[in-house]
Amino acid sequence: DGTLHPQEPREVTPSHRDLAPDFKEKYFKQVLDHFNYNSLGNGTYDQRYLITDQSWKKGNGPIFFYTGNEGDIWEFARNTGFITELAAVQGALVIFAEHRYYGKSLPFGKDSFNIPEVGLLTVEQALADYAVMITELKEELGAQKCPVIVFGGSYGGMLSVYMRIRYPNIVTGALAASAPILSTAGLGDSRQFFQDVTADFEKFKPACRDAVQGAFQKLNTLAQQKDYRGIQSAFSLCKTPSTPKDIHQLMGLLRNAFTMMAMLDYPYSTHFMGSMPAFPVKVACETMLNGTDLMSALRDTVGIVYNSTGQLTCYDLYSLYVECADPTGCGLGFDSYAWDYQACTEIEMCYESNNVTDMFPPMAFTEQQREQYCSKRWGVVPRPGWLKTQYWGDDLATASNIIFSNGDLDPWANGGIRKSLSPSLIAINIPEGAHHLDLRESNPNDPESVIMARKEESEIIARWVKAAMKESS
Repeated sequence: DGTLHPQEPREVTPSHRDLAPDFKEKYFKQVLDHFNYNSLGNGTYDQRYLITDQSWKKGNGPIFFYTGNEGDIWEFARNTGFITELAAVQGALVIFAEHRYYGKSLPFGKDSFNIPEVGLLTVEQALADYAVMITELKEELGAQKCPVIVFGGSYGGMLSVYMRIRYPNIVTGALAASAPILSTAGLGDSRQFFQDVTADFEKFKPACRDAVQGAFQKLNTLAQQKDYRGIQSAFSLCKTPSTPKDIHQLMGLLRNAFTMMAMLDYPYSTHFMGSMPAFPVKVACETMLNGTDLMSALRDTVGIVYNSTGQLTCYDLYSLYVECADPTGCGLGFDSYAWDYQACTEIEMCYESNNVTDMFPPMAFTEQQREQYCSKRWGVVPRPGWLKTQYWGDDLATASNIIFSNGDLDPWANGGIRKSLSPSLIAINIPEGAHHLDLRESNPNDPESVIMARKEESEIIARWVKAAMKESS
């Protein structure tokens, strides 16, 4: 799920500083290629992980393992306080593992994104990394009897689901928060994502949706008239756009800001994937509806995302947002290359906006467009259907011990599991939750629904751990 993308440098808020120092940063000698003994012999790379035994009942408390996703592992550790809070109650060892090809876990250093070096970036290799790391660290720490619970948010939540179904011998249970395991496996409706982004703004005020839709229609009219000067001044662009490609880039940049505000619609300000005010959807709608004209209102609204410091004097179209094989955005920098490659191979995100079921400009992203882009950019042809074949799609009935949590404010939610599938495949829905709010540290502004969700998650996990301890004793 291409969702966790740092859009800009961020400062760490003091509340997160308290959490960070408990972790020791370490490196694990990891196998480069788990599935081909011939290609690189038994070559290894240094995989980064963070570990804290602060709360651990040594040798018999459980292990809480975060299956790192598309970004720097510190970023996830600082924004996933629920795990350390739960570890304190349940006496757990906590490990946050960094996904290969992200952060500092680059198998071939700065050459990692060359072809063919990038070829070892697959979901399968990443899961094998985690399985090997868990097995060896358990031995090293004298923790062979300790049950492992995996946690993840977004794509990380998908990985937690996959760890439980692929390595049930190693993993006792999984908490998969906001994991869109259906919509990234080509299941569901390509219009759903941007329809749900729109619904967040519409729920706040129907007039907000209308204003955004109207602004995009106005922009479209100017673009058709080739009034590039007018567009530049309306949106404070650094350079005058001059081609349909520039206009397409502008549309993508604008749409992406609404995606980010919907995903990160938390009840307090956050510094995760950029800086957001509390209730960004509300702030956006107030900005949108208080503007003198629709275009400048739209400009100021996306400024909540792209100009949170207020220090930009103009918007540079191509440096603030990079178009890629994930229409919800790949972020910036090296991490964005890795996610783009994954979106070109196993992770399917052919999501479209159309200005009818959503408030955004009509922007298609078809399988043909994906295939064209990916073969040009990475020399690969995607294989639609592989993720579903490999990780079961919606046919999960034979799995067990997985919690699927989703927030109603999160546009990714309806791409995941919203109804329990069995007594041990449990869906938890959080009406006032945005993207994996339940994994964040507790906060005085938390809505009741997320407090209840965390309580339920804690009880289920405690049960799993207890049952596993019984079996191993």
